[in-house]
This record gives sequence, structure tokens and C-alpha cells, in this order.
Amino acid sequence: MNYELVVLGLLTGGITGAFFALFDVPIPAPPELPGLMGIVGIYLGYKLVTALDLTVDVGGWFGF
Repeated sequence: MNYELVVLGLLTGGITGAFFALFDVPIPAPPELPGLMGIVGIYLGYKLVTALDLTVDVGGWFGF
């Protein structure tokens, strides 16, 4: 894992969040913990399916 990218991502998010708060603009993310955990769940589900090497050929269903 590239920790430099993790820190840069966190820093960018922090600056962006501060910008939204400073200008009193609603953030484009769930403002409550359950919504935030939903985003974490999406990420973890994606990583799990990727780790298990599971795929579905949706294009094949439509003849692509």
C-alpha cells in the first residue's frame, strides 16, 4: 500500500471538507455515520469480490 497516497488523499479530503464548512455549503457525502458506513461497506464489498476474483459478464448478457 502506498501510504503517501493515503496521506495525500486524507489531506485533500480535509482541505475540501474545510472549504465546504468555511463557505457553509453542504458536503457531497452523507452527513451521518450510517451513511458514511454505507460508503465504507461499498468499498469493503468491492475489495472482497476483487480478492475472491469473482466476475459477472454483464456485456455477454446483452451480446457485447
